[in-house]
Amino acid sequence: MDWGMKNRMSKIIRPEDGRCLMLAVDHGYFLGPTEGLEIPSRTIKPLLPYADSLMITRGILRTSVNPSIEVPIVLRVSGGTSIVGEDLSNETISTSIEEAIKLNASCLAISIFVGSKYEHQTLASLSRLVDEGEKYGIPVLAVTAVGKEMTRDSRYLALACRVAAEQGAHIVKTYYCENFESVVEGCPVPLIVAGGKKLPNEIDALKLTYEAIEHGATGVDMGRNIWQSTYAVAMIKSVRSIVHSNLDLRQASELYMKEKERQIKEQQKEMKAAG
Repeated sequence: MDWGMKNRMSKIIRPEDGRCLMLAVDHGYFLGPTEGLEIPSRTIKPLLPYADSLMITRGILRTSVNPSIEVPIVLRVSGGTSIVGEDLSNETISTSIEEAIKLNASCLAISIFVGSKYEHQTLASLSRLVDEGEKYGIPVLAVTAVGKEMTRDSRYLALACRVAAEQGAHIVKTYYCENFESVVEGCPVPLIVAGGKKLPNEIDALKLTYEAIEHGATGVDMGRNIWQSTYAVAMIKSVRSIVHSNLDLRQASELYMKEKERQIKEQQKEMKAAG
C-alpha cells in the first residue's frame, strides 16, 4: 500500500483507535427523496461535525455540501437502478475515477450482490474499480448488498465479505448478525456495519452499534437510524460515543437522553425567539 492509499485510509479509519463513524446519505440514488433526506443540505449540515466521513453521491455532494468541509468523502460510484425498477441488483459503475479525483474522494463505494442474478456483473465491476483505485491510490469500500431472496446470516455474510476482500476491496460494509465474529475472522480487511432501515427506537440502534463494535467491527456506516431520528444530533453523538469513546449501551443511552433534552431546550429557545 503506497503513501496516497495509506493517507486516504487514515482519513476513513482513524489511526488513533482504528475505528470509524461513517454517515450515509447516499440513499437517494435508488430511493429518491426518502423521509428525512428530502432536502439533503438541511439534513447533512448539523451532523457533519460528528462524522468521520460522509458516504454520498456526486450529485448531492455538488449541490448540497459546502466544498470547504474537511470531512472526507466516501463517494458512491455504483448505481443504475431504482426502487421502482425490476431488480435493484442490476447495478454497474456509474461514476468514473476521473470524477472521483475531481471531487477529491477519499474512498470509492460500490455495491455487490453475491448470490443474485447479477452477481457476476457486480463482482466484475468491483474488480475493475479496485484496479482503478490502486492506480490512483484511492481505497474501495465494497457494500455487501442483500437481495430479497438472501438471508442475512453469518454463513452468507462471511461468504460475501470474503469474496469482496478476495477481489481487492480495502474495506467491506456489511450487516450485523448472530455469530458476527466468524464473519470478522474470515475477512482480512476492516468490516463496517450498516445501520440498515430505521429501527423501532434509538436504543435499538445504539444496541446494534455497541454489539457490532464489541464483536469486531471497525465501525458503523449509519444513515436512517441517525437522520430519521427526531433528535438526529443527539443520536449521532451517542453513536459516536460508542465507536470512539468505548461507552457501553447504558452509558450511550444515558448520553442520548441528555443530548435529547438539550436539543429540546434549544428548539424551545429558537421558537421563543422566532415568536
